[in-house]
Amino acid sequence: MSEKEIAWDLSEIFSGCDDPKISVTMNALLEDADEIIKKYKGTIDSPNFSSLDLLELLEKEEKILADVEEIKVFSDNMFYANMTLLKTKTLDNKIKDFHSTISKKLAFLEIEIGKLIYKYPSLIEDETLNNYNNYLLIIKRKFPFKLSESEEKLILEKDQYGTNAWQQLKESWLSSRKFKVTVEGKEKIVSLSESNSLRWHPNRETRISATKSVFSSIEKEIEIYASALRNISGDWVKITNHRGYKNPIHHSLIRNDTSQVIINNLMKIIEENVSIYQRFLKIKAKLLNLPKLGGIDTWAYLPYKKKYTWNEAKRLLLQIYDSIDKSFGDIIRDLFNKNYIDASTREGKLGAGYCFPWYNGKSAFILLSFKGLLIDICTLAHEFGHGVHYYLSSKEQTFLNYMPGPTIDEIGGTFGELLMFDQLRKTNESTDEKIILLTNQLTAGGGGIFFASACMWFEQSLYDAIEKGEYLDGNTISKYWCAARDRIFEDFVDWFDEMKVNWVVIPHFYFPNDRFYNYPYVYAQLFVYALYQTYKQKGKEFVPKFKKFLSAGGSLSPEELGKIVGMNITEPDFWQFGMNQFKEFVDELEKLIN
Repeated sequence: MSEKEIAWDLSEIFSGCDDPKISVTMNALLEDADEIIKKYKGTIDSPNFSSLDLLELLEKEEKILADVEEIKVFSDNMFYANMTLLKTKTLDNKIKDFHSTISKKLAFLEIEIGKLIYKYPSLIEDETLNNYNNYLLIIKRKFPFKLSESEEKLILEKDQYGTNAWQQLKESWLSSRKFKVTVEGKEKIVSLSESNSLRWHPNRETRISATKSVFSSIEKEIEIYASALRNISGDWVKITNHRGYKNPIHHSLIRNDTSQVIINNLMKIIEENVSIYQRFLKIKAKLLNLPKLGGIDTWAYLPYKKKYTWNEAKRLLLQIYDSIDKSFGDIIRDLFNKNYIDASTREGKLGAGYCFPWYNGKSAFILLSFKGLLIDICTLAHEFGHGVHYYLSSKEQTFLNYMPGPTIDEIGGTFGELLMFDQLRKTNESTDEKIILLTNQLTAGGGGIFFASACMWFEQSLYDAIEKGEYLDGNTISKYWCAARDRIFEDFVDWFDEMKVNWVVIPHFYFPNDRFYNYPYVYAQLFVYALYQTYKQKGKEFVPKFKKFLSAGGSLSPEELGKIVGMNITEPDFWQFGMNQFKEFVDELEKLIN
C-alpha cells in the first residue's frame, strides 16, 4: 500500500463486483435455506424436538449465516469505499435483494425456536446447548414481540424499499455533496469525507469555514435529510407499537442484553456529573484564549504540531498493542499485511470510520479517511481495537456467539483509543504537549460520554413528538436537537446557527433497525474507564482477563462479562467508578496548567 492510495484488498472473498462466484454463492445459499425449510419448518415447536435436534439446526443455521455475512462484507465494503460508482451501487442493490430474500426464507427459525424455548425453557440449560445459552436466552426475551411468519416477511420487504432505502438515499446524497472550504487561507473544494477532519482541524479559521460550508449546504437541502429521519423514526414507532414493545428503546435493551434499570443508572450518573464536563469546557476555552468555547471548538483537538505519515501511524499502533500483549500486536500486523484497511480520502466514500467483522476470515476490515492528524491516529486506534475484538471472538466463538451487542462492541475500540493517548503522553516530556494530549483525551472521552447522552435524549424526543402527532420537518427536528444538546452544554458553548442541523451528519440516527445506537457509547466509555483504572492497578495481571473478556464476544451477558474482570455493572457505583476516571483526568489537567 502506498501513502497515496491506501485501499483494501477484498479479493480473498470475490475478485470484483462482477465476479460470477457471487451469483453462484447466493444461489447455493438459497438452496441451503430451502433445505432448512424442508426439514425443519413446522417441526420445531414440538416436545419431540430434542436438544440434539436443536443443536444440529443451530449449527446448520450458523453455516448459512456466516456465508451470507461474507457476501455482505464484500458488498458493503465495496459500496462504502466508493458510493458513487455504478458497479458498487448495482452490487449493493443486488445483495440487499438477496439478503431480504434469504432473511424471509429463514424468518420462521427465530419464531419457532422462540416458541419452543418459551414453552420448554429447561432446554436453555441443557448441557448439549451450553454453547448457545446466552443466544437462546436473548431469543426467549425477543419471542413475545415476534409476529407471525407472514408479518415478519412483510416487514422485511417493507424495510428493503422503505427504511433501508431512506438510509441509503441520505448517505449517498450526503456523500456526493461538495463543499467550498478555506483551509489555512487557501480555498478548496472538498468531499464530505475530507470535510470531516477539517471541521475538527487545529486551525480555528479552517474549522469555522468547514463547519459553516458543510452545515449551510445541508440546511439548503434539509427536507431531504428530515424526510429520511422522519420516516425511519416514524416507522420505528409504528413497529414498536405493533410488536407490543413497552417503548421505542425496549428492543434496543433486548438487543444489547441489558435492562432499563441499568441504563437508568447510567444516565443518572451522567446528569449528576455534567458539571465535571462543563468544568472541562471552561478549561479548554481558557487554553484556546477564548471567553467561551464555540461549537466548532467543542470537539476540535488542540493544535498538535506533529502530522503523522501512514508508516508512523502503523508503528504507533504496533507499539500500543504490543505493550498490552504480543498476541494483540500480531493481530494488528496481520490486518496490515493482508491489506484489510481502506484509509485514503476520495469522493463518494462514507464520511465516518468503521470496522467490519468478517467471521469466515477470522478477521475484520477497517475504513476511515486518513490525513495524518492526531484525530486520525485516535480513530485508527479505535477501529483497530474493534479489529482485535472481532479477531479474538471469531476464533473462539461460533457464528451466533461471536458478535457482542453494541454496548460491549464499543469497548475494544474505546480501550484502544485510550491506550493511544497514554502512549503519546508517555513519549512527550513537554508539559505543553501533555496538556494538549490530555485535553484531547478529555475532548474524545467527553464526546463519548456527554455528547452521546445528548444524542440519546434527542432520539427519544423524536419518538415522543411522533407519538403526540407532531410533524417532524427540518426546523422541528433541529429544535429538538438544540434542546437535547443544551441539556449538556447549557450556556458554556456558543453555537453557530448553522450547527442546528448537526444531527444530519450523525449516521447512527438513520440506522433502520439499530435504534438508540448512542447510549452504547456512554456505556462503553464509562466501562472502559473502569477497565483502564483496573489495568493501571493490576498491570499485566489484568491482560489474560481482558483477553478472555474480548474473546467471549456475545456468548455471555454484559453482567457475566463484567464478572470476568471483577466488576458488577448492575451497581450504580460501577458507573460512578468509571466517571471518576474522567474527573481524575480533569483534575490532572488543571494541575498541569497551574
